[in-house]
Amino acid sequence: MAPGTDTAPHELRFDAGRICLDLLTTAHPGERLRSVEVLRAWITGCGLVPAGTPLAHADASWLAGFCELRTQIGLLVRSWQAPGGRAQDRALARVNDLARAAPPAPRAVRGEDGALERRLTAPPECAALLGAVARDAVDLFTDPVARAALRQCAGDDCPIVYLDTSRGHRRRWCSSEVCGNRERVARHRRRAALART
Repeated sequence: MAPGTDTAPHELRFDAGRICLDLLTTAHPGERLRSVEVLRAWITGCGLVPAGTPLAHADASWLAGFCELRTQIGLLVRSWQAPGGRAQDRALARVNDLARAAPPAPRAVRGEDGALERRLTAPPECAALLGAVARDAVDLFTDPVARAALRQCAGDDCPIVYLDTSRGHRRRWCSSEVCGNRERVARHRRRAALART
C-alpha cells in the first residue's frame, strides 16, 4: 500500500502464538490499527469472533479501547522477566479490570452443509472482546509454562514477543517468513560481499 494509506487486512499478523501477543504486533513496524475497519479485520482474523460475525457497530471508541489495552499488555510483556513497579501494577490492575467482562456467548448452529458451526448469540460488545483479550493475557501471565516460552524476536530492530512452542524451544524469530527471511538475505549478502573481496 502507498505510504500514509490504511493497513490492509492481509498486513495484519497472527503468528505470535496468543491473541494478546497478536494484539502487540499491531504496533510494529508502525501503527497498524489505523481505522475501525482494520480493527474489525483484526478481531475476526485473530479468532475472537467467528468469520461473518457482524461488527458494523464497532466505532472509534473500540479502536481507542484496543489500543489502550495493547499499551497495558505491552508494558506487562516487556517486563515479564523483571516484575514490579508502579507502572506495571497499574497496567496489571487495568488488564484485570478489563478481564472481568463476560466474553461473547457462543452457540453451535448448523451450517448449510449440516455441519455444526460456531456463532455468537448476538453481535459482540467492545467490553466483551476487550475482556477476552485481557483474559488471554491473564492466562499467559499466570501460566509459568507459557511465561517461560515467551521469547523476544532475534531479528534486527524487531520488538515482537512471541510464544515459542517449537520442538526444543529453538525458534529465533517472530516469523520465519518476515524476520527469518530478512536475516537469511542479510547473511547471503555478507557472504557474497566477502567472496568479492
